[in-house]
Amino acid sequence: MKWQEVGTKKGTSCRVLEGGSGAPVVFFHGAGGLLRENPFLDQLAQGYHVFAPEWPGYGESAGEELLEDMLDFTLHGWDLVEALGLKQPHLVGHSMGGMIAAVLVSPAGLWMDEHPIPDIFALLPYQIAEVLFHDPQQGQALLTGGADLSDMEALKEFYIGSQRRLSMAGKILFPIPNRRLSKRLYRLTAETLVLWGASDRLIVPAYAERWKALLPHARVEVIGDAGHMLPYEQSDKLVRSVTGFLR
Repeated sequence: MKWQEVGTKKGTSCRVLEGGSGAPVVFFHGAGGLLRENPFLDQLAQGYHVFAPEWPGYGESAGEELLEDMLDFTLHGWDLVEALGLKQPHLVGHSMGGMIAAVLVSPAGLWMDEHPIPDIFALLPYQIAEVLFHDPQQGQALLTGGADLSDMEALKEFYIGSQRRLSMAGKILFPIPNRRLSKRLYRLTAETLVLWGASDRLIVPAYAERWKALLPHARVEVIGDAGHMLPYEQSDKLVRSVTGFLR
């Protein structure tokens, strides 16, 4: 897969990871952004033409000052689809990106009082992997890209990038990821797949059934040995579920 740069009519400039051939699939990433290695995208690209844009504020994408809230975030997604020249692509979204897709991987956007979602903006760096991953030690290595954070320059680069990403995500998820989707989901007529990691400690699997109850045409699959970062911990199983659903 390779990177290209795409500008939208709103004025944002986004890097898009592209590869493969076949029916178009657009992947919207979560609050953590795309990591250095994204094996599930490589696997999807074996059967589909995959586009994975970085949101403004992530990586080299710019224009985050033009997006202020959830509505801007959603419309930006469609601006990207239009800028890429795509017609009716399949949409896959993880976590934050799952609020505006048809294949929802541990999506944010709902709130259940009996299952409060931890405030990711208040977590210390070492706590983030514990919340996001089934295997926190492996997760920490994935989040840092294997960088040696005992090196001050590497730590500085990681910290600045992390704060920029969280600043953008905060416009959408802060203070709690409740965006009143429960009042609007009845309007969605598309067939929908909801995927969840059985060990998700950020947005617990009970939310999967809540999504299913609110979406008119949804089915749920819970995948074992995976936390909130399901695409990275069980990429093979995720790709099998997604490709089976898209066929």
